[in-house]
Amino acid sequence: MKHNITLTKQGKSANGTIQLTGSKSECNRALLIEALSDGKVKVENISDAADTVTLAGILKPEINDQRSEISSDRSLTSNLQSQTSEVNIGPAGTAMRFLTAYYAIGNQGVVLTGSERMKQRPIGILVDALRTLGAEISYEEKDGYPPIRLSGNFTQKTDKISIKGNISSQYITALLLIAPKLPQGLEVHIEGDLTSRPYVEMTLAMLKQAGIQYNWNDNVIAIAHQPYQETTLLVEPDWSAASYWYSIAALSDEAELFLPGLTSYSLQGDSVITEIMASFGITSVFKDGGVHLKKETKPLLRTEFDMIKCPDLAQTVIVICAALGHEATFTGLETLKIKETDRVLALQTELAKMGVKLIEENEVYRLDCSGRFIPQQMFVGTYDDHRMAMAFAPLAIIIPELEIEDADVVEKSYPAFWTDLEKVGFFSKAKV
Repeated sequence: MKHNITLTKQGKSANGTIQLTGSKSECNRALLIEALSDGKVKVENISDAADTVTLAGILKPEINDQRSEISSDRSLTSNLQSQTSEVNIGPAGTAMRFLTAYYAIGNQGVVLTGSERMKQRPIGILVDALRTLGAEISYEEKDGYPPIRLSGNFTQKTDKISIKGNISSQYITALLLIAPKLPQGLEVHIEGDLTSRPYVEMTLAMLKQAGIQYNWNDNVIAIAHQPYQETTLLVEPDWSAASYWYSIAALSDEAELFLPGLTSYSLQGDSVITEIMASFGITSVFKDGGVHLKKETKPLLRTEFDMIKCPDLAQTVIVICAALGHEATFTGLETLKIKETDRVLALQTELAKMGVKLIEENEVYRLDCSGRFIPQQMFVGTYDDHRMAMAFAPLAIIIPELEIEDADVVEKSYPAFWTDLEKVGFFSKAKV
């Protein structure tokens, strides 16, 4: 049952140490690599994000099945007893993309399904690519969307795939993850500009850590058929989660926060938040095995933000600018419309409650803060989207009473979020 919470904040300072969970993006990739490695690769610091728990519960059935989001009637185990199993991944979008590729080259029949929202999120581009490779995949309901049936019969027909670069990088990553297992290897030809390039770079870097060699020349990524090497993949804390603490620092009058485990040489594209937030007066100093954040007085001059390489930071940065009354323009938001919700529409709807408009003009989004005001009370709809809840939560620093819809939605990526907020002076109360 969904429940709301009301957030309040005493004072406008934030000081403390926050231990973040492992990166969901890194961990999901690591789990697929581990599953494909025939026992040679191990993963440490597995994230407790619901999406990762779901994926781990499917790929590693011995990991506390009760914590997973998998449907109770799932019969999938490491030794399948039935010819076809149904796997319900709920709202876990990454799991849907990665498992589609994983099961496509396997030898077991599986029906992949998910939540109602998941059934509205496209999968056709990846399915078409896998069919070209030789997979047998059919749609159970609507063409191009889950649920999908994978027959478990795979014979590789080609070693070359062309895929558009301006779609979700998770499609490309899914193909790259299975490439070393393909008898003929794989060449992925990327058409046009590559959206979210850092996520593809993360995938290749993690494959390399596991002993997989690749070549990336111009728009072609080539991975030969090859074995994994014995290694342990240590997952770094989540930079996406760190972004909300940068937001809190930016909206505070005074802030000194320490986030252990984060490094300046991260594989995660969202580590660019250090550069973005420098414009908001937040310094990042890497020492003591983590990053220290400190708020300094600095005029906010930057007015253009390109989020093409870090779309998961878009809500955070846009909400900060709106809260500060800083009119800015944003590009690279195209993929936000096919996430857990239409994030552009969700932002437009919620920002309007404080008089701010997010205006779309030919894929350029402009904040109009001319009518901005700070309400005494505000209700934030979350649209089954964890990032909506966490991007708006810091507004409790400036809004006396902030009600957040469906507080449990943060479990998707950051289950301890509300508890961590209390460590720096936020107060949360369940709304009856």
